[in-house]
Amino acid sequence: MHPSNDSGLPGGPRTDRITGLPTGSAPIVDGGPIVAFDNVSKNWGDNQVLKALNFNVNPGEKVSIIGPSGSGKTTILRILMTLESPTEGQVHVDGDVLWDVKRGDKIRETKVMRNTRRKIGMVFQGFNLFPHMTALENIIEAPVHVLGMNKADARERGAELLKMVGLGAHMNHTPPQMSGGQQQRVAIARALAMRPKVLLFDEPTSALDPELIGEVLNVIRNLANSTDMTMLMVTHEMRFAEEISDRVVMFDQGQVVESGPPEQIFKNPQEERTRAFLQAVLKH
Repeated sequence: MHPSNDSGLPGGPRTDRITGLPTGSAPIVDGGPIVAFDNVSKNWGDNQVLKALNFNVNPGEKVSIIGPSGSGKTTILRILMTLESPTEGQVHVDGDVLWDVKRGDKIRETKVMRNTRRKIGMVFQGFNLFPHMTALENIIEAPVHVLGMNKADARERGAELLKMVGLGAHMNHTPPQMSGGQQQRVAIARALAMRPKVLLFDEPTSALDPELIGEVLNVIRNLANSTDMTMLMVTHEMRFAEEISDRVVMFDQGQVVESGPPEQIFKNPQEERTRAFLQAVLKH
């Protein structure tokens, strides 16, 4: 990936062609986190999925969330995508309020929420592509209809993104004509097309056959290594999380059990729950 000078002036600020963010340093939001959960709880009936969660992600940080199934990891991402609403607490993204829940208040969508939501992209477990559209059409749909991007510009950017994920020759193929790994790479390109400041991955390889996992992980690895985009990934790929993360968060029963750099979490975990989980998932 090669950064470009989008300022039009010699020596002007350089921006990444994929993310649109300045290169060389992560975007700073008043020196604070770009994602902040403040005492966030989520209940489904009597089941409390998140328990007064306090959790921050810094600008440009690559964070992996690990932990057992059913621990609430995906709920964090779904709240950020406004696919789920918290029961209590506040969520801030890029200095703006995404959710502010006060006891007794009804949650309603606001213009600020919609604008803040556009700063976030997500790659789901399932590919969620439109089966009747080509790869390129899937990518340009949101930039054209949500962002109002000129269709020719959107097609040019979509073609560039497909080349970046190794699918330049597949832009006119529909999802049924592609493998699961190829479809997930299209989904990554689609998320990037909106130029999000924060990119979320919800177990992006869990629906793939084992031989296809590597091609998707390679795309995510390249993004992590070559952009200043903030990335938050829920994953069961422990070795991959160890490789690409700035920080790994062990999550269980709706709470953070332990958080630290990969070398600490995987080689010298401080909490017994973390040690037990890693022994169980890494024994094979």
